[in-house]
Formats: sequence, structure tokens, C-alpha cells
Amino acid sequence: MATVDITEETFEGIINDNDIVIVDFWAEWCGPCKSFSPTYEAVSEKHPDVVFGKVDTEAQQEISAHFQIRSIPTLMIFREQVVLFSQAGMLSEEQLNDVITKVREIDMKKVHEEMEKQAQEGKS
Repeated sequence: MATVDITEETFEGIINDNDIVIVDFWAEWCGPCKSFSPTYEAVSEKHPDVVFGKVDTEAQQEISAHFQIRSIPTLMIFREQVVLFSQAGMLSEEQLNDVITKVREIDMKKVHEEMEKQAQEGKS
């Protein structure tokens, strides 16, 4: 699957309608972002069930501000609308594949239960 451009208008739908979404926060002027792009594209071809999105931090400043993106490239991985991974900097193809494997292995029922527990504790 090729990467998809994510905008403020499409962000919520993409996150809500897909099990796993990887978001690459980047900018046209960013050398490391350009260097990482071929790796990101290559890994996207190996995982057709995962959405590989790209957010241009210059054009989509509200999304970038919401997630407090301070350096680029930054990768975030969402699963079932939960951020499970966030890291600034480039990953190698092997590292990115490893992270995807680990994200797939996470028991999301436990994650959602823990989030609910924390939400309840926050109310008391």
C-alpha cells in the first residue's frame, strides 16, 4: 500500500476507520525526512493491512500542534485510536518492521481496560 497524505479534514476518519495507522510527521525542507521517505514507502508495501500516512507539518500545523511535534521526522503509531508508539528521528527498515510486529502483538483489550481504569481514577 502506498502512503496517504493526511490532512486536518481526513485525520480523524483515517484513525477511526483503520486498525493500525502509522503517521510520519515531515516537511518538504527537512533533509532527514527526505532520506527516510524511501524506507517508509518500502515498509508500507510489506504491510498492506496498515495505513501509512504522512502529515506535512507546514501545511497541517494544527495536527502537528495537537501532538506537540517538536522535531521531524516523528513517527506515531495508532492502534484502535490509541497512540502506542511515538518517536522522533528516522528508523531503519528493520527497526520499523520490528515496531510494527510489536504493535500487532499488544493485547489491546488490556490497553483499553487500563485506560478505562486510569480514567475512572482521574474522576475520583
